[in-house]
Amino acid sequence: MDIILIFKAIIMGIVEGITEFLPISSTGYLILSADIMDFWTKQKSDLFVVVIQLGAILAVIYDYWGRLWHAFMGLLTGKAEGLKNPRQLGISLIVATIPVMLLGFTFADQIKAYLFHPVVVAVMLIIGGLLIFYVESRPKQIIANEAEDVSIKTALMIGLCQCLALIPGTSRSGSTIIGALWFGVSRKAAAEFSFFLGIPVLVGAGLLDLLKHKDALATSEDWTILGIGTLVSFIVALLCIRWLVAWVSRRDFTIFAWLRIITGMLVLVAFFGFGYEIRG
Repeated sequence: MDIILIFKAIIMGIVEGITEFLPISSTGYLILSADIMDFWTKQKSDLFVVVIQLGAILAVIYDYWGRLWHAFMGLLTGKAEGLKNPRQLGISLIVATIPVMLLGFTFADQIKAYLFHPVVVAVMLIIGGLLIFYVESRPKQIIANEAEDVSIKTALMIGLCQCLALIPGTSRSGSTIIGALWFGVSRKAAAEFSFFLGIPVLVGAGLLDLLKHKDALATSEDWTILGIGTLVSFIVALLCIRWLVAWVSRRDFTIFAWLRIITGMLVLVAFFGFGYEIRG
């Protein structure tokens, strides 16, 4: 077993666990990290970047199991303790998932072939940072205080925002959280709705990519490396979820806007100013 490769997989797992639910683009930072560390072959690395997100999303399922179970049972039976509209959250999540599922399944291979590139990531990090500044500067009228209060219309709009996250560097969490804030969802509810919305999207994308490209993992060592990265991302994400909810309840997202812009500019300077080579 290659110890250096294991170490790199652990670092990738930490990066995924920290960034998945922050509005800074986990995929973007994973692509940049893989490129800097020369992590695995390009084909294996691209598969790893997508599949490792399953670990982070399992952390959401584990941490919010009670609410997710109530939402599921409410969707099936129309009854859920303490909820005025038991089916609301389940239906809203389904509606918000449809746009990105349609686009993702249709263009997944083209996106990986043409957009999994550090320069694309850098540009989208900067654009996303500027959008965060803009949304945070706007006056807000709250129409949904909890994730269960998000209407079908608002869910559809958030789902359309999520489609932008198909471009690496945009951030699925960023596009959905900032989109939700734009449409009048409270900070805490926006973060939690984004967490829940990631379940069908990331599970679907991870399993589909694994099914389509499993031949890239030719040995037991390959599967072990993927498993290590996924496990690390689960543990780190579990620690980060509660911290993020506490953070957004008290503060805005401008610090993440600065982080996005600074990272994007550094990558562009490295590429265009110092001839940083992108591996193929």
